[in-house]
Amino acid sequence: MELIASFLDLVLNLDAHLGVLVQNYGAWIYAILFAIIFAETGLVVTPILPGDSLLFVAGAVAAAGGMDVHLLVVVLVFAAVLGNSTNYAIGHWLGATFFRDRGARWLNPEYLERTHAFYEKHGGMAVVLSRFVPIIRTYVPFVAGLGSMTPARFTAYNIGSAIAWVASLTYAGYFFGNIPWVKQNLSFIILGILVVSTVPVALAALRARKSA
Repeated sequence: MELIASFLDLVLNLDAHLGVLVQNYGAWIYAILFAIIFAETGLVVTPILPGDSLLFVAGAVAAAGGMDVHLLVVVLVFAAVLGNSTNYAIGHWLGATFFRDRGARWLNPEYLERTHAFYEKHGGMAVVLSRFVPIIRTYVPFVAGLGSMTPARFTAYNIGSAIAWVASLTYAGYFFGNIPWVKQNLSFIILGILVVSTVPVALAALRARKSA
């Protein structure tokens, strides 16, 4: 329970925590944010990191003068592209057998099945759409690597989706983050982003249970 409470505090007060990191680490904040976005998109076992809200809050902190927003977007786009590419490579080279037989403790089979259904439904566009859906975005590159999507085709979707995801949320935080009402209610906005972004996952789970 204490761990959950700490995680919720971190997510809902991202602006305060990120502001402290900027003060303490200066230019190294770009490397820290790079590592977080890379981990969420590139490591199959870390789907719960707060990517959407982190991008928005990072943009808001940049608006307050903590970072250069354009450099921030470039760094995080690169992190998102490299993360998905790494995830795709894991799926492609290790294959389904490894994760079914020896890696089940690292993956949630239910998440993997939902992602596979999402990928089958949307095809290549799943790479783009999944960028805006927590958990699913961590698994789609892995499933694409398991499947028949060629590296060249995946790379095209990967780069385009990374630019759309990072730029839209980061610049949204940058342009709206300094509005007094937004600054005073940032925790509620973060919570709203989390709720809205997880609705597709919740609806998919409900449909799966009804089908079962």
